[in-house]
Amino acid sequence: MPVSPNRSRVAVYPGTFDPITNGHVDLVTRAVPLFARIIVGVAESPNKGTGFSLDERIDLARIALADMPNVEVRGFDTLLAHFVEEIGAGVILRGLRAVSDFEYEFQLASMNRHLIPSAETLFLTPAEQYGFISSSLVREIARLGGDVSGFVHPAVQQALKQRWQHKLS
Repeated sequence: MPVSPNRSRVAVYPGTFDPITNGHVDLVTRAVPLFARIIVGVAESPNKGTGFSLDERIDLARIALADMPNVEVRGFDTLLAHFVEEIGAGVILRGLRAVSDFEYEFQLASMNRHLIPSAETLFLTPAEQYGFISSSLVREIARLGGDVSGFVHPAVQQALKQRWQHKLS
């Protein structure tokens, strides 16, 4: 089923964003000119064992993306297919950092095509300077007292520092 013109102007960028990184921000920045509206969907993901609560991740994403036109950050705790239908998106944005991401992302895209035939998945690759950044690596560096300033927004860096400082003392 083809994506309707109105739905194709709205994209959802789903993820755990634990925390949001400069790689995520780069993807949204490059997607902004392509769509009338982008919804950054911060997933609850109870089985993933997140470092930050859903509300904290939403707040940090809103701060990191505050200057972006037509970008809205929303949390969701439902199946992505239901969230896509609820917000009326026609495109699911996904980032591919490396070939190792492709197999999993291809499987997700195929499942989403089955569940939501009215939406297409669009893969974007990161700018070269962000291709190696992942939220889990950023959390680990911060947990061990390393400098994450080149990987995240200053507010995210501060939140990571506060989160892990008691463990380093």
